[in-house]
Amino acid sequence: QIKDVQACLKVVREALLDVKAKEIVELDITNISNVADAIVIASGTSTRHVKSLANNVAEEARKAGFRPIGIEGESDAEWILVDLGLVVVHVMLPTARRFYDLESLWRNAAAEPVA
Repeated sequence: QIKDVQACLKVVREALLDVKAKEIVELDITNISNVADAIVIASGTSTRHVKSLANNVAEEARKAGFRPIGIEGESDAEWILVDLGLVVVHVMLPTARRFYDLESLWRNAAAEPVA
Protein backbone atom coordinates (compact mmCIF):
# COMPACT_ATOMS: atom_id res chain seq x y z
CA GLN A 1 0.00 0.00 0.00
CA ILE A 2 2.93 2.37 0.62
CA LYS A 3 3.86 1.95 -3.04
CA ASP A 4 0.28 2.90 -4.02
CA VAL A 5 0.37 5.99 -1.79
CA GLN A 6 3.69 7.11 -3.30
CA ALA A 7 2.37 6.50 -6.83
CA CYS A 8 -0.81 8.46 -6.05
CA LEU A 9 1.21 11.32 -4.51
CA LYS A 10 3.39 11.45 -7.63
CA VAL A 11 0.32 11.75 -9.87
CA VAL A 12 -1.18 14.46 -7.64
CA ARG A 13 2.11 16.38 -7.43
CA GLU A 14 2.60 16.34 -11.21
CA ALA A 15 -1.04 17.30 -11.86
CA LEU A 16 -0.73 20.28 -9.51
CA LEU A 17 2.62 21.39 -10.89
CA ASP A 18 1.32 21.08 -14.48
CA VAL A 19 -1.30 23.73 -13.75
CA LYS A 20 1.09 25.91 -11.69
CA ALA A 21 -0.23 25.33 -8.16
CA LYS A 22 1.34 27.44 -5.42
CA GLU A 23 2.72 26.34 -2.04
CA ILE A 24 2.18 22.59 -2.39
CA VAL A 25 2.63 20.70 0.87
CA GLU A 26 2.34 16.95 1.39
CA LEU A 27 1.52 15.65 4.86
CA ASP A 28 2.06 12.03 5.88
CA ILE A 29 -0.83 11.25 8.23
CA THR A 30 -0.44 7.46 8.22
CA ASN A 31 0.28 7.31 11.95
CA ILE A 32 -2.25 9.89 13.11
CA SER A 33 -5.39 9.23 11.04
CA ASN A 34 -7.35 6.37 9.57
CA VAL A 35 -9.05 8.67 7.04
CA ALA A 36 -6.18 8.62 4.54
CA ASP A 37 -2.43 8.07 4.37
CA ALA A 38 -1.55 11.52 3.07
CA ILE A 39 -2.96 14.99 2.65
CA VAL A 40 -1.84 17.38 -0.07
CA ILE A 41 -2.58 21.09 0.30
CA ALA A 42 -2.07 23.53 -2.56
CA SER A 43 -3.09 27.10 -3.36
CA GLY A 44 -4.58 28.55 -6.51
CA THR A 45 -4.54 32.21 -7.51
CA SER A 46 -8.26 32.55 -8.33
CA THR A 47 -11.44 30.48 -8.19
CA ARG A 48 -10.93 29.56 -11.84
CA HIS A 49 -7.36 28.42 -11.07
CA VAL A 50 -8.54 26.41 -8.04
CA LYS A 51 -11.14 24.67 -10.23
CA SER A 52 -8.65 23.85 -12.97
CA LEU A 53 -6.15 22.50 -10.40
CA ALA A 54 -8.78 20.25 -8.81
CA ASN A 55 -10.08 19.11 -12.21
CA ASN A 56 -6.55 18.28 -13.39
CA VAL A 57 -5.86 16.28 -10.21
CA ALA A 58 -9.10 14.30 -10.65
CA GLU A 59 -8.50 13.72 -14.37
CA GLU A 60 -4.86 12.65 -14.01
CA ALA A 61 -5.72 10.45 -11.03
CA ARG A 62 -8.42 8.69 -13.08
CA LYS A 63 -5.97 8.14 -15.95
CA ALA A 64 -3.49 6.57 -13.49
CA GLY A 65 -6.14 4.28 -12.01
CA PHE A 66 -6.87 6.24 -8.81
CA ARG A 67 -10.60 6.82 -8.88
CA PRO A 68 -11.82 9.89 -6.95
CA ILE A 69 -14.22 8.90 -4.16
CA GLY A 70 -15.62 12.40 -4.04
CA ILE A 71 -15.04 16.01 -5.01
CA GLU A 72 -16.47 18.75 -2.78
CA GLY A 73 -16.61 22.53 -3.05
CA GLU A 74 -16.67 22.98 -6.81
CA SER A 75 -19.53 25.49 -6.76
CA ASP A 76 -17.73 28.12 -4.63
CA ALA A 77 -14.21 27.03 -5.65
CA GLU A 78 -12.58 28.74 -2.67
CA TRP A 79 -11.68 25.31 -1.32
CA ILE A 80 -12.06 22.13 -3.35
CA LEU A 81 -11.41 18.75 -1.77
CA VAL A 82 -10.53 15.80 -4.00
CA ASP A 83 -10.75 12.52 -2.07
CA LEU A 84 -8.67 9.81 -3.72
CA GLY A 85 -8.97 7.41 -0.78
CA LEU A 86 -5.28 7.00 0.04
CA VAL A 87 -4.63 10.71 -0.56
CA VAL A 88 -6.92 13.66 0.15
CA VAL A 89 -6.15 16.81 -1.86
CA HIS A 90 -7.17 20.29 -0.68
CA VAL A 91 -6.92 23.05 -3.30
CA MET A 92 -7.62 26.44 -1.78
CA LEU A 93 -7.50 30.16 -2.34
CA PRO A 94 -4.79 31.71 -0.14
CA THR A 95 -7.42 33.48 2.02
CA ALA A 96 -9.25 30.21 2.74
CA ARG A 97 -5.95 28.42 3.33
CA ARG A 98 -4.88 30.99 5.93
CA PHE A 99 -8.31 30.98 7.58
CA TYR A 100 -8.64 27.20 7.92
CA ASP A 101 -4.88 26.65 8.48
CA LEU A 102 -4.90 22.90 7.81
CA GLU A 103 -1.14 22.74 8.23
CA SER A 104 -1.55 23.67 11.92
CA LEU A 105 -4.50 21.32 12.33
CA TRP A 106 -2.32 18.46 11.09
CA ARG A 107 0.88 19.77 12.71
CA ASN A 108 1.77 16.32 14.07
CA ALA A 109 2.11 15.04 10.51
CA ALA A 110 5.43 14.92 8.72
CA ALA A 111 5.33 17.79 6.21
CA GLU A 112 7.13 17.74 2.87
CA PRO A 113 7.08 20.99 0.88
CA VAL A 114 7.05 20.45 -2.88
CA ALA A 115 9.16 22.68 -5.13
